[in-house]
Amino acid sequence: MSEWWTYRLSDLLMFSKATYFRLFELQNLALWPFQLLAVSIGIALLICLVQGGARAGRIAAALLALAWLHVAWNYFAQRYATINTGAPYFALGFALHAVLLFWLASRKREPRLAQPVGSLGRLGLIIAVIALLGYPLLAPLSGRPWTGAELFGLAPDPTVALSCAALLLWRSGVMLWIVPLLWCAISTATLVELHAGQAWMLPILALLAMGARLLTAVRSRG
Repeated sequence: MSEWWTYRLSDLLMFSKATYFRLFELQNLALWPFQLLAVSIGIALLICLVQGGARAGRIAAALLALAWLHVAWNYFAQRYATINTGAPYFALGFALHAVLLFWLASRKREPRLAQPVGSLGRLGLIIAVIALLGYPLLAPLSGRPWTGAELFGLAPDPTVALSCAALLLWRSGVMLWIVPLLWCAISTATLVELHAGQAWMLPILALLAMGARLLTAVRSRG
């Protein structure tokens, strides 16, 4: 038997690129017309982020929490688990992050949620728009059908990308960045092994958001 350290990620992936992206198509076909509600929630969340203020921030955090919870259950636990044995652990991580977001939304006096957008915050809004509108375009641009589009609130990558944008706008602390960044690493490694052209989209968006967040922290200390 080969030693465990000789294994590569490709040896652990028991599915093909076609099988991986087929999951999104099957999910969309099964959930239609829930996609219309998911898009509406995403737009409402974006409006809340643009508007700013404590009340809008709490609403945005609650909507994000619902999105993470839905991805945890409907995607990871119900679908991804059929091809990846690690999916239940991913579902647990997403559910725990949803709890953190619900906790954030429940805090009536949370100054971070009322932060003004500012110059670096505009980058967060751009990332949020890409998460909402850019990710669905990846399917047809990659030669896949529109029915396989990855949507916020249904697929993990656009959900995490929009969350990173919100965390930047809210100038959130380390705790709320842990799960999104962990998923960025997992998703990137998986897509690289599958030779998917979109492999670097999520890490680029996440690093832009995290870099801008660190810059705001340095500026505030200065």
